Amino acid sequence: MDDIKLTPAETLSKEPRRWIATLLAVLAAVILAAWSSSALESNSTGGAGLSVAKGIILGILHPTTDILFTLGQNGIPYLLLETMCIAFLGTLVGAVISIPFAFLGAGNIVSKPVAVVFRVIVMAIRTVPSFVYGLMFIMVTGPGAFAGLLTMSVCSVGMLSKMFIETIEDLDKGILESLSASGCNLFDKIRYGIIPQLMPSFASTLIYRFDMNLRDATVLGIVGAGGIGAPLIFAMNSYRWNDVGAILLGLVVLVLLVEWFSSKLRTKLMRG
Repeated sequence: MDDIKLTPAETLSKEPRRWIATLLAVLAAVILAAWSSSALESNSTGGAGLSVAKGIILGILHPTTDILFTLGQNGIPYLLLETMCIAFLGTLVGAVISIPFAFLGAGNIVSKPVAVVFRVIVMAIRTVPSFVYGLMFIMVTGPGAFAGLLTMSVCSVGMLSKMFIETIEDLDKGILESLSASGCNLFDKIRYGIIPQLMPSFASTLIYRFDMNLRDATVLGIVGAGGIGAPLIFAMNSYRWNDVGAILLGLVVLVLLVEWFSSKLRTKLMRG
């Protein structure tokens, strides 16, 4: 007997109906949202909040040009350069540390027990928030850009190692088998068969992490880890809204430029 061909509408009508499961999932989400909202408290601040918002907006519209275009250590260009250097060097140091972690954590490169051990180490590094690392390094090295550099490096190790491990494990196993059949050892397989394939993906991940570190370095400056965050919080605490506006304008310009450049570079890398 010839198979009976069904129309698309008949095929869809025979699909299992999951509306009950969907309804239960939506109901559970609504209950969880209602239960979570019960813990929220709204504190009335009167007109203080609106006054602060108005001051920030007016400060952005009328920034202090003296610090915006001053090239000294107290000027915004220098502080932005320091922030970008912290993010860049933190990404670079984190990448150097992440590469051996990634290869030792990849199950298709080393034995499973070794891979599990290094995966646990990476997971433990990623568990601690960047603010905690910042406070820890400030206690060790004192406030300044070096504490921010160490914080960005450790935070980068957690994310980059995880991403690198996933990239390595997605490689074609046939390449590794052919290299093993040729008598290549572990380092030969990494050097000649794996790294050339991983470079575009690794570079794209590094650029993405640099974008994240640039924003994190700005926030870490608030706790004294260098960069432009400390002058920003000091200006806000002293209600110098024109200085706040100048700093925020500098940050916006820097982030936009870095985002545009990194997007172009990532596109070129992925397209070869």
